[in-house]
Amino acid sequence: MIRHLAIVMDGNRRLARELLKRPWEGHRLGLDKARDVLQWCCELGIKHATTYALSLENLAKRPKRELAYILKYIGMEADNILTNKTHPVHKFKVKVRFIGRIHLLPSWLRKKMSAVEAATKSYKKHILNIAIAYGGQQEITDAIKSIMQKALKGVLSPANLNDRIVREHLYTNGQPAPDLIIRTGGEHRLSNFLPYQAAYSELIFLDKRWPEFSREDLVACIDEFEQRQRRFGA
Repeated sequence: MIRHLAIVMDGNRRLARELLKRPWEGHRLGLDKARDVLQWCCELGIKHATTYALSLENLAKRPKRELAYILKYIGMEADNILTNKTHPVHKFKVKVRFIGRIHLLPSWLRKKMSAVEAATKSYKKHILNIAIAYGGQQEITDAIKSIMQKALKGVLSPANLNDRIVREHLYTNGQPAPDLIIRTGGEHRLSNFLPYQAAYSELIFLDKRWPEFSREDLVACIDEFEQRQRRFGA
């Protein structure tokens, strides 16, 4: 049984090029697909989901116009969650969390994201982590900084530092590590996505572009996961 599913939603721009569309039109299709996949995950009983929406590298290197559209679409979806009570977030009681270096995002978007978190904070049936302005190595760095600050204040002794304490200072504190990570788009790498948490995750890479991902694909990935024997280093 998958408790935590993580997804690298890759291939939006490549599909847009194939369809002779602008890159941001591919991102819009990808956003619509993410909403569908959230519903499918809830229907299949998956409690935790983490999606890779925007990396720190994307934030710094994507063309300005394309990045502006990506942030605009994320803001539009936040508005959709806040105003549409039939949205899957409300239908399935999904607590939404935004993880990453959120302070690097525009203030107008941070306000919308905070409003979504506040509106869904009482939901307990499912949890959705949206990784935005996210980098896995940077997440570990932020955790170390927080631990060091506590050590300097005498709250935490370095001699007592262990894996549990490190996990408690990650963005995903309190949640199980991903059982399965799916990446669409044809690339076979994690691209700085949950490196600490993914130590024993099962990985599935698909050639399909993210907007092409179907419910049948999700079910097939789950079926493959259930056939694998997880050893956890044994």
